[in-house]
Amino acid sequence: MALLELDAVETFYGPSQVLFGVDLAIESGEVVTLMGRNGMGKTTTLRSIMGLTPAKGGAIRFAGQDIRTLPAHRIAQLGIGYVPEGRQVFPNLTVEENLIATAANRFGADSPWTAERVMELFPRLAERAGQYARTLSGGEQQMLAIGRALTTNPRFMILDEATEGLAPIIRQEIWDVLEFKLKESGQAILVIDKHPKAMARIADRHYVMEKGRVAWSGNSAALLADEAMQHRYLGV
Repeated sequence: MALLELDAVETFYGPSQVLFGVDLAIESGEVVTLMGRNGMGKTTTLRSIMGLTPAKGGAIRFAGQDIRTLPAHRIAQLGIGYVPEGRQVFPNLTVEENLIATAANRFGADSPWTAERVMELFPRLAERAGQYARTLSGGEQQMLAIGRALTTNPRFMILDEATEGLAPIIRQEIWDVLEFKLKESGQAILVIDKHPKAMARIADRHYVMEKGRVAWSGNSAALLADEAMQHRYLGV
């Protein structure tokens, strides 16, 4: 049984349909990407999973439970950590306060993510522990958003445009955390990113969206080998 499974998901914004029968599945411990040009339905897919833009049709199952009609807070409590596009940290809380504000260990992890452990993962956050989040750089805010999701000790993480607009050195630092820390620890992750070469190294499998549908899926070797697909759907 897949940890997360979408089956023929359809989502609308008012009368306008955005997702048209989206299917995808992610196993425990897998890192999977969702790629495609802007406006193809990637963020809407994530928002449908989280109940923020509820799907009108199909099924969304997490750990065997149908979550399509659950409210967003209940979905989060089931163990899905969400890092939204645009970071959305608490600007008037310090770095440390952001990390402890939603901290929980609902599933009894033996080595839970704590504020201290997150600051070991991202030393820049340790240096700025007492600063208000609004004073951080964009890259530091992204690290904080990832860290805040980690302190909920999720069974599954979703990252929407985790490296969008960041300096190359910060982008690489976040990719290294995904590849060498979170993936190696067995954390299941679904990530939206626009860099297929980096994602081919980090992730196990990939889905590519086009106009609200999954247009292509495959493993990293297939992704790198299919240059025509990359040009058609990713603009590479």
